[in-house]
Amino acid sequence: MRHFLNIHSLDRDTILHLLADAARLKTAHAHGEVATTLRHKIVAMIFEKPSLRTRVSFESGVTQLGGTSIFIPGGEVGLGVRESIADFTRTMVHYVDCLVLRVFKQETVDGVAKHSSVPVINGLSDTSHPCQALADLLTIQEWFGEVSGKTVVFVGDGNNVARSLAIACEKVGGRFILCRPDGYAFDDDFAAKFRKHVGSKLPEETNDPFHAVKSADVIYTDVWTSMGQEAERELRLKQFAPYQVNAALLAKAPRHVKVLHCLPAHRGEEITNDVIESPASVVFQQAGNRLHAQKAVLEMLLK
Repeated sequence: MRHFLNIHSLDRDTILHLLADAARLKTAHAHGEVATTLRHKIVAMIFEKPSLRTRVSFESGVTQLGGTSIFIPGGEVGLGVRESIADFTRTMVHYVDCLVLRVFKQETVDGVAKHSSVPVINGLSDTSHPCQALADLLTIQEWFGEVSGKTVVFVGDGNNVARSLAIACEKVGGRFILCRPDGYAFDDDFAAKFRKHVGSKLPEETNDPFHAVKSADVIYTDVWTSMGQEAERELRLKQFAPYQVNAALLAKAPRHVKVLHCLPAHRGEEITNDVIESPASVVFQQAGNRLHAQKAVLEMLLK
């Protein structure tokens, strides 16, 4: 693996290897073991979009592995504006050993990777969030032993988080269901990538949340209005109101179900306070797993 740009480019064995490594790194950290995998390595993080979890988990992860990180706000770089992506990349590779990007467009990540002689990691783009998907699988694995055979119901729209998780889940033998209002299904681009990299049978989709969660091992939700969709907020609040993850929906799921959310959560919108604070919720364990999943990626790329 030269870069970590999306989930669909990884095969099943690579995903499982990353999960095993993440679990190992998490245990080692809990035992206070000191890692030096990234000793003398410098990781630059260029973020066009604001972040809490992605930034802190990467900075902490690099430090825990013995490396150094540099944070560069995207506005200072002006990727493709202040200078070309090619010029930026061919300069940066002389200074750092890895580039982490959190950007508005997947084309930016792909463009940097095209010109980079050092590993590039996608920390989020408009179509993909592979780091989140890996942490999600790690959390499911911790609770159920494996992802294979488990049913994940994503209640929301076919956004970047849902796309990456659907592909990752299906690649390792899980069942993914997207439960969304009409008009918010996976798009044709996702369908084409799924058929090419996973299989001809696309993930299930439904607009009936109470039916969808009846066989769920995991209920997953995300904010209804992401960055860049602010103009759609009022319309989305109305269309997604029947898709709130609340006590009534949770009551229709099996008793062992776990609730995931990639955070930040808009409590009272896509998820209620009582659910996110319930015993079924593992959202903060999930957030913590971003750290260890990303350390596994860094180790695979840089050691």
